[in-house]
Amino acid sequence: MGLKERAAWLRAELERHNRLYYVDARPELADRDYDRLYRELLDLEAGHPELVTPDSPTQRVGGAPLKDFQPVRHLLPMLSLDNTYNFEELREFDARVRKLLPGEKIDYVLEPKIDGCSISVRYERGQLTMGATRGDGATGDDITANLKTIKAIPLKLTGAPPLLEVRGEAYLPVAGFQKLNAERVAAGEEALANPRNATAGSLKQLDSRVVARRPLAAVFYAVGATEGLTCTSQQAALEKFKALGLPTPQFWWVCTGMEEVIRRTSEFQQRVGELPYEIDGAVVKVNSFDQWRRLGTTAKAPRYAMAYKYSHAQAQTRLMAITVQVGRTGVLTPVAELEPVYLAGSTLARATLHNEEEIRRKDIRVGDTVVIEKAGEVIPAVVSVVRERRPAGSQPFDLAQHLHGKCPACGGPIQRDPEFVAWRCENIACPAQLKRSLEHFAMRHAMDIEGLGEVLVHQLVEKQLVADIADLYTLTVEQLAALERMGGKSAANVVAALAESRQRELWRLIHGLGILHVGEGAARKLADHFQSLEKLAAADAAMVEQVPDCGPVMAQSIADFFANPRNRAVLAKLHAAGVRPLPPERRAGAAGFLAGKTVVITGTLKRWTREQAQELLRQRGAVVTDSVSKKTHFLIVGADAGSKLAKAQKLGVTILDEKAVAVHLGSGD
Repeated sequence: MGLKERAAWLRAELERHNRLYYVDARPELADRDYDRLYRELLDLEAGHPELVTPDSPTQRVGGAPLKDFQPVRHLLPMLSLDNTYNFEELREFDARVRKLLPGEKIDYVLEPKIDGCSISVRYERGQLTMGATRGDGATGDDITANLKTIKAIPLKLTGAPPLLEVRGEAYLPVAGFQKLNAERVAAGEEALANPRNATAGSLKQLDSRVVARRPLAAVFYAVGATEGLTCTSQQAALEKFKALGLPTPQFWWVCTGMEEVIRRTSEFQQRVGELPYEIDGAVVKVNSFDQWRRLGTTAKAPRYAMAYKYSHAQAQTRLMAITVQVGRTGVLTPVAELEPVYLAGSTLARATLHNEEEIRRKDIRVGDTVVIEKAGEVIPAVVSVVRERRPAGSQPFDLAQHLHGKCPACGGPIQRDPEFVAWRCENIACPAQLKRSLEHFAMRHAMDIEGLGEVLVHQLVEKQLVADIADLYTLTVEQLAALERMGGKSAANVVAALAESRQRELWRLIHGLGILHVGEGAARKLADHFQSLEKLAAADAAMVEQVPDCGPVMAQSIADFFANPRNRAVLAKLHAAGVRPLPPERRAGAAGFLAGKTVVITGTLKRWTREQAQELLRQRGAVVTDSVSKKTHFLIVGADAGSKLAKAQKLGVTILDEKAVAVHLGSGD
């Protein structure tokens, strides 16, 4: 191998290991071995300057200091995002989107909001040619030399379109920040305040050699100007970025509605320890780029995206009283009633206390001055008590004594559930439980009853029009039209939606019943296993435990539910009302091919939405998962297929296009 070939091999090998480290998170080389290869290339280029190329890893070390940064105009503006600290405003954002796109299916992509500095990087014919700060959104500073020192940012992309402008975040990893501060303190310098400020200060260094010594990294999550990029969705863009070798967020999800978005936001906080960077919230984006274009922007922010920011701000206030709420399964949750206090943009008067054990552990008492924290919850939580300000004569809180042994909503008996550290109302007809049960029954991933929301459910229970979920099917247009904010047309729509729900898939009814421990996934497996509600209702715990992933606790909960005479009465009423759940479909021709096979979908399909395709696959007996592995039998590929395709090819997974799959799903042409 000649010198030129050796230099080319070293450049390619070093960039490959950069990608394995920064993008794929599966390094193959120890730092020492990487440094050995880097040193060999450095020595080779020093002795033969004609071998140096602009995309060589050795060019990341930086050149002579600049006198100042030159302004650079973004090819497309870098807009800021509207943000919120509460879930209600996320729901309002969703309502605005749906109002502008009436009747259309709206999917969202949820990404972490990385606490770094916004950057824009331009690639022309695969070569990095420009890097800039966000600036005022229209014009930023040219920091190309500094960004080239960041190993996570590829200097060259293979297979990139002629022009690709990508937006993202430069950041200082948490571990790198701690190491940098330790070195500064040891050298007698002042410690840096936080990773974000350290990142901003690094990017503004006029000497890129200084930047090269700081362990900066980057992640990309948005498309700017482009020529030749055919992605039609945010999901496809993220997958394309990763396929090109650009680092993307470690965790992100496609959500089928705002309620799923809200559920997922808390996952980011739970997984913060797994992330190399700090986050201060989550970003919600409409998935479809076509819908982006039609939604448009305001003067400063897009209408298709919003940032949900976590607030860890704390405040002190007085605990005036403790009230108790009743949930869908009868669980009693204590709530702190506070002297109103301003925190993180809003005035707060309530905070969750979680359960009685938590109250005892923190020794929270009525009259105490408490510290509350708003950290991504609908209402804040009580963190601790200011003991030195406790009033004389305060008493420990006892929930049963506080409620005189009765449910605060219905007056029925309460009982302690030792397994879940909770008290429960034992009355299945409790109005508070009933409201939550009706809302759960009607939600999208249960019986999917359009128009049956919280406001209507509240009126139905308060007016005593329903006593259980089965009573929903006896409602008339006249009864509904007499309620507040319900005209004749709206009432007719709800009755029609109820009629349509009489023949939903079996798993939807099982999920909608609200059986303790049974979520959507478990409901699907129960439906597949038993094929009818009657067979499931007749099964004992041992029989239920034969269902995949159904442990003894869930199995006993299911058996207890169907053994309860009151629940059996409700099921009989549902049957009398004409509710006939559809068993999982098993079409003979297709089932033989797909039954028991693990299937993954990537890219955008023409015939179906992803959710529709997944449901059809499940009906044919396939096991649908989100990630490709050695256990995957088929990868179904649509337009804008991303990194899953490359991984499937590497693992030897069978690739099917949409036309081939349509034949097996009975819709071939």
